[in-house]
Amino acid sequence: MADRFRITLGQLNPTVGDLAGNAALALDAWQAGKDAGANLVALPEMFITGYNAQDLVMKRAFQLDVMAHIEKLAADCADGPPLAIGAPWAEGTELFNAYLILKNGKIASRMLKHNLPNETVFDEVRIFDSGPLGGPYAVGNTRIGSPICEDAWHPDVSETLAETGAEFLLVPNGSPYYRDKMDTRMNVMVARVVETGLPLIYLNMVGGQDDQIFDGASFALNPGGKLAMQLPAFDAITTNVDLERTPDGWRVVEQAFAKYPDSYEADYRVCMLGLRDYMRKTGFKKVLLGLSGGIDSAIVATIAADAIGPENVRCVMLPSEYTSQASLDDAEAVANALGCRYDYVPISEGRAAITNTLTPLFAGTDEGLTEENIQSRLRGLLLMALSNKFGEMLLTTGNKSEVAVGYATIYGDMSGGYNPIKDMYKTRVFETCRWRNENHRDWMMGPAGTMIPETIITKPPTAELRDDQKDSDSLPDYPDLDAMLDILVDQDGSIEDCVAAGFDRATAKKVEHLIYISEYKRFQSAPGPRLTKGAFWLDRRYPIVNRWRDPS
Repeated sequence: MADRFRITLGQLNPTVGDLAGNAALALDAWQAGKDAGANLVALPEMFITGYNAQDLVMKRAFQLDVMAHIEKLAADCADGPPLAIGAPWAEGTELFNAYLILKNGKIASRMLKHNLPNETVFDEVRIFDSGPLGGPYAVGNTRIGSPICEDAWHPDVSETLAETGAEFLLVPNGSPYYRDKMDTRMNVMVARVVETGLPLIYLNMVGGQDDQIFDGASFALNPGGKLAMQLPAFDAITTNVDLERTPDGWRVVEQAFAKYPDSYEADYRVCMLGLRDYMRKTGFKKVLLGLSGGIDSAIVATIAADAIGPENVRCVMLPSEYTSQASLDDAEAVANALGCRYDYVPISEGRAAITNTLTPLFAGTDEGLTEENIQSRLRGLLLMALSNKFGEMLLTTGNKSEVAVGYATIYGDMSGGYNPIKDMYKTRVFETCRWRNENHRDWMMGPAGTMIPETIITKPPTAELRDDQKDSDSLPDYPDLDAMLDILVDQDGSIEDCVAAGFDRATAKKVEHLIYISEYKRFQSAPGPRLTKGAFWLDRRYPIVNRWRDPS
């Protein structure tokens, strides 16, 4: 009986719907495994379709196309090690989230996901049928159990596999990032190892899909929960992990551990990778954004430069008579530090034309928010014109605090195709700017050093839509606002929870009111990378028409 078992792991980045491209990635990984003498080549959950494919997998024509690509892949991999790959799989009227073992030119075994996640960003109960509890599959004389992602977050599947003869667990995942999730993953997988007494290999995909970013960081645990292997976070990598047979069963051969980044670095890389993959997978090569001299557009410009290179980023200053010289200087300083193109497009003539057009209709009314928003919408119009003319995707730059309370102009500064900081509160933006100024990594395409001047970080936030305007004129100070938003949005808490945390009841009720009445804006807003379990879109789903308010 063999005393060594090698698995080639493909911690790779599939694209939703690109069946041929994903199959090509799978074939490359399989070839690498064949060349390395692997006994098995393994890929993540739902790899052939990309994940999370949502309702696309319910389309019958798509299911048939998946089957055709799987059959061809099985044929292409017939003369080497088995290939384990995730796929949706239809049987009769049922549709399963499956893990298929391709061997000798055919599907030799299949695992069907039993526990279907139905929370946060997942709706698998709506899409898939639950598979039965099953046993392990054989690769040569070795029996392997593969709980599929969520199946490993519950004890029943792993225990059944252990009881029916599995010698180790190989867990394929499509597990998206949220802050500090790695600790949760590790704790849950250690529990499975302790319960079953079996080694466990956790294989996760990498890459961005709309708002969800998969962070990889695949790892292996030996009995007792001892870490034996950890792959780099966010990097696509094909590598080998070996197991040795001992008198006590299989054990993963230890190898070097990659360190998981801290939360600031991880968040920043999620924002950057989310943008990079969104562009790559939709076909955009360049971006533009309005660079106001404020902190939000400064960090977005920096993220963009790091994601796709400064030469592919256009920064546009669109000043009005309310734009301060400090803002002009700060915006140009950011663009110059990054090495991005910098365009100067005053809006005064366009604004005067719009004002003159509307004067007969606005006669007898006072100037106010409407006139302020005309400036923002004119900027949106000009930026979209540049986007259309040059094929550059417009980035929107509103932070989570603004998105939460609607402190943004729909069809104005909310215009754009992607928002890299959509799930980052304002206070976190300040801290992230300082982190980026002090840190540079080899995965950043922008230059090292201070990209965001201290003057941007320290000046009072302002939209500069009227004389001497400050964000604090309309909103609580951001540390207080963000703390209340964390309670009301991320923790799904109440007004009483805000009061218990030391906040004024009337202020908390105002913030809650702003959250609810801004739902229609968020419904029309650009997607952005998910950093928390309280992200706007799939994590938090509320009706637009909603008269309920917390009565406390």
